[in-house]
Amino acid sequence: MGDPALSRRGFLAATAAAGLGMTALSGCGGSDSGSSGGITTVEWWNISTTEPAKGVWAALAKKFEAQNPKVKLKIVQLENDAYKTKMTALTASGKLPDIFHTWGGGVLQQQVDAGLVKDLTGPTKPWADGLLPVAKQAYILDNKTYGIPFDIGMVGFWYNKALFKRAGISAPPATWSGFLDAVKKLKAAGVTPLALAGKESWTGMYYWAYLAMRTAGIDALKKANDDKDFTGAGFVEAGQHLKDLVALQPFQKGFLGAAYSTPTGQAASVGNAKAAMELMGQWAPSVEADAGKGIGADLGFFPFPAVEGGKGTVTEVFGGGGGHALRADAPQAAVDFLEFFASETTDAELVKKTSVLPVVPAAESAMTDANLKLVQAQLKAATGFQLYLDQAYAPAVGQQVNDSVAGLIAGSKSPADVTQAITKTAKEEQ
Repeated sequence: MGDPALSRRGFLAATAAAGLGMTALSGCGGSDSGSSGGITTVEWWNISTTEPAKGVWAALAKKFEAQNPKVKLKIVQLENDAYKTKMTALTASGKLPDIFHTWGGGVLQQQVDAGLVKDLTGPTKPWADGLLPVAKQAYILDNKTYGIPFDIGMVGFWYNKALFKRAGISAPPATWSGFLDAVKKLKAAGVTPLALAGKESWTGMYYWAYLAMRTAGIDALKKANDDKDFTGAGFVEAGQHLKDLVALQPFQKGFLGAAYSTPTGQAASVGNAKAAMELMGQWAPSVEADAGKGIGADLGFFPFPAVEGGKGTVTEVFGGGGGHALRADAPQAAVDFLEFFASETTDAELVKKTSVLPVVPAAESAMTDANLKLVQAQLKAATGFQLYLDQAYAPAVGQQVNDSVAGLIAGSKSPADVTQAITKTAKEEQ
């Protein structure tokens, strides 16, 4: 991963595949940045498009501007998939926003190898050393810091306790066979077991990734990426387990056309008690409440079950966090904003108002939500941590994982097809 000589090839290929020309992005990616009349304009791209985060982040921007009257923040907010597509194209063009959302991993590595990202090791060391170590790992590449986290967490099942009770399920399932049994009981009780945003391929990827971790083991995912070979039996088995789930028809009606955070999408289905579960990250409660009504005390959380006979364990978790990186020649004001955003005061506000997990240890006292405390406890007890596959791997490989798994869920690909397609793309990236 990250051959400097080939660092943009994957981005260019993905851009062409997306059909997104450079002209569609004219004016994006820092074009309004710079100084004028003594005012420095800093462009900040993020994915906080739902409340409460959208409003909280806008208020924080105003607060920073009040403290720094010679700085103006220009906020660009995009939904997850749209953001990834546009950032892929901007990276290929060699022009990134001053401040941009990043998940770290292989995507950030290629941006770094292309010379587009500022090395933050020195500029942030006086205050970044105090951040939670596990939260920083995805942004440390070649022993240098290229991003600053504002969130850390894991993916797991968010479920409706009342709907479980209606179906006669006394406790969350701990095994995959037990999970499939719970799905059957929910369907028998007239309850939609799972909500899924089939329109957005990253949501389905979570299932295959976790099943691969449980069957092949977390180390196998890294080895497969290093060897450019995902055709191992454990990965095919993961796809078969997912196929078995899909065969039960567990998702809401029209799921293949459903988005994640729209009023009729995945989060709303759970937030409006129309579906019993969703496999999602630590942000799920706030999005469920924004897209839907939220289910209050009926909401619970449990980790992805163990797969009988698999090499992985339930204490190996899948997830990541959000962070910010800067374009290589971003102004000092952008570095100052990162320090402001990573302060105890800001982190405590984010924890209280947007339900993120703290990256500043002192802000942990601001946590009040019982489910988020449970997520944090799972993270602290984790024996292994796997970053989202569409971020851990090179962009083209990560996108192929998403697309191939989406094909499996839609019925157009077999478990073996998925592994072969990912392997083919991985080899082409060499």
